[in-house]
Amino acid sequence: MTYPGLPRRIRKVGAPIGVIILLGTITGLIVIGLTAANPVGTGIGFTLSSLAMTIVVLAYLWLDRWEPEPPRLLILAFLWGASVAVVISTVLQLTLEAAINPGHPDTVSPWSVVLGAPLTEEAAKGLFLLVMMTGRRRNELNSLTDCLVYAGLVGAGFAWLEDILYIGGGGSVSESLATAALRLIMGPFAHSLFTTMFGIGVYFALQQRSSAAKVLCVLLGYAGAVIMHGLWNGSSLLSVEAYFLTYLFGMIPVFVLVIALGVTSRRREQRVVAEKLPGMVAAGLVAPNEATWLGSLRNRKAAIGAAKQFGGKPAAKSVKNFAAQVVELAYVRDRIDRGFGDQRVYALQQEEVNEVAAARAAAPALQQLAGYRAP
Repeated sequence: MTYPGLPRRIRKVGAPIGVIILLGTITGLIVIGLTAANPVGTGIGFTLSSLAMTIVVLAYLWLDRWEPEPPRLLILAFLWGASVAVVISTVLQLTLEAAINPGHPDTVSPWSVVLGAPLTEEAAKGLFLLVMMTGRRRNELNSLTDCLVYAGLVGAGFAWLEDILYIGGGGSVSESLATAALRLIMGPFAHSLFTTMFGIGVYFALQQRSSAAKVLCVLLGYAGAVIMHGLWNGSSLLSVEAYFLTYLFGMIPVFVLVIALGVTSRRREQRVVAEKLPGMVAAGLVAPNEATWLGSLRNRKAAIGAAKQFGGKPAAKSVKNFAAQVVELAYVRDRIDRGFGDQRVYALQQEEVNEVAAARAAAPALQQLAGYRAP
């Protein structure tokens, strides 16, 4: 790694603002359409679903603290779930239902609920992660945590709109509230958990060199999402007892497992950064005292707090940005050390080196932190 003489920012990965506006408009039009059919029920659904999904989104943002993803990509993930995934899955389900149950367009068959909906909805949600695997945005999927966060936010967007639809479809206020209790108290993370299986498949696909192995990992992740979704939907058709048993012995254990995976992945992220810091110190990119606080989320937060005390919010922001760029460089270096380095990745490494240098140049507060060392 070489320290460039003229540091400059090379790239800023994010979602095109026009695409975000378009998807937001589509989502708004869908909600307006639902409101026209049942304004009271839809109002209840919009309010309660928004409150529940806010908690879900905040949980994923908490998980994403070590290496925060670009805000516009996170917004895009949610809007994809609330618009593109809804539209694609609805069209596919209507087509599938017409093939399974011809002549009865208003009747939904059990097969459509148990198999059709999981197949189409998980494909439509998972498509976002497949898009993320291509181009520049592939570089944002550095860890299992990243895949979990994007999958979770796509699922949250889908659940948000679907819950509004089901709650708003109640024949009375009491029915809408009962539906809200069933969906938002028992299963606010349901769609996020289903899509998480797809996200895990994508993560393991990114660790493979063979194209066949990549495809197999993605298909296994998709199959896991479909099976979980199908069991959840099928239990609700069997009986109340089957639904609660599936919730108790299926959803809760998976939920706990995903939490454990997320925490473990974030700890691995911390280890990756800590392991790469000595090389950055040797290359002159990071000062020895900075290495004492860059490898720990708690110590990093303390250093940012120290910068804020003597330089205010601008100083804290500049130090925070510097730490984020160091993390990005560590992930690229880790990819190379694991044998995934090619011409594109080596070029990306130099870009990240330039970004670290640019972040340092924009953070004079680091000079004031020269004597700061984490315990």
